[in-house]
Amino acid sequence: MNKKIKKDNSLIRQTRRWSPLFMWPVVAAFIIGFVWPFIQGIYLSFCKFRLIRDAEFIGVGNYATALQDASFRHAFWYSALFAIVSLVLINVLAFAVAYALTQGIRGSNLYRTVFFMPNLIGGIVLGYIWSMIFDGILSRYNTSILMESKYGFWGLIILICWQQIGYMMIIYIAGLQAVPEDMLEAAKIDGATKAQTLFKVTIPNVMPSITICTFLSLTNGFKLFDQNLALTAGQPITYVDGAMVKSTEMLALNIYSTFYNSNSVYPGVAQAKAVLFFILVAGLGLLQLSYTRKKEVQQ
Repeated sequence: MNKKIKKDNSLIRQTRRWSPLFMWPVVAAFIIGFVWPFIQGIYLSFCKFRLIRDAEFIGVGNYATALQDASFRHAFWYSALFAIVSLVLINVLAFAVAYALTQGIRGSNLYRTVFFMPNLIGGIVLGYIWSMIFDGILSRYNTSILMESKYGFWGLIILICWQQIGYMMIIYIAGLQAVPEDMLEAAKIDGATKAQTLFKVTIPNVMPSITICTFLSLTNGFKLFDQNLALTAGQPITYVDGAMVKSTEMLALNIYSTFYNSNSVYPGVAQAKAVLFFILVAGLGLLQLSYTRKKEVQQ
C-alpha cells in the first residue's frame, strides 16, 4: 500500500515538473495569435493609420466618429433586434425538436442527423443557396430579397434558424437525457400531467443546456457576418436622419465595410467600432451567463 502511494506521489511530482514543457507552446501560441493582436488592436483604435507601422495616435477621435456614424447606430439596433428574435426562435424550436426526439419515436437517430446537417454547411454557401431560394419565391411577386428590408430581415432569420437549430438540438438532447429518471417517475406517480412535468421537472433540470444554447444564440446573433454578406450584403439602401445606410447591414458587416472604405481615416474608425463591438458582445454574454447560472443554482 505504501509503495503504491509513493509511486502515485512520484507520478504527481513528475507531472508537475514537466507540465510547463507541454503548456508553454500552447500559451505562447495563444499570446502570439490572440493576446498580442488584441492589445495591438485596442491601441490602433486610438490611431489614424493606413498601415500599422504608420499609426499616428489621435486619442478618442475614432470612437467619436464611430458613435456619430448613422450606419453604425442603425447596424447596432438592427443586430439587437435580429439577435433577440433569432435567440427566441432558435431555442424554442431546438428544444421542441429535442424534446420530440427523446420521446422514443422511431427513426430518431436519422432525424437527429438530418436536423444537424445544415450546421456543417459554411455560412457563405448557405447565404447564396438561400438567396436563390428566396428570389425564386419572391420573383412571382415582382420583388427580391434585395429590394425590401423586411424580406432581408426574415430571410436572415430563416437562414440562421435553419443552420443552428440542429446544433442547439444536440445540446438540448444531452440535457434532456441527463434528467434523473427517479424525478420523472415521482412526478408521474404524483399524477402530474405532461405539461406540469415539462415545466416543473424537465426544464429546471435542463437549465445548464439552456444557459449554453442561450449564450451561443445571443453571441452568434450579434456576430453574424458571412451569411449577412452572402444573402443581402446589407441591401437595400435607405436613409436614416438624412444619411445613407444599408438597411440589412449588421454590426460585423458594417465594421468590415468601414475598414475597406477608400478614405484613409476609416481603418482607425473601423478598429474603434470593432472594440466597441467586442465590449458589447462580451458584456451581454457575461450578463446572460450570470443570470441563467443563478437559475441553475436555484433549482
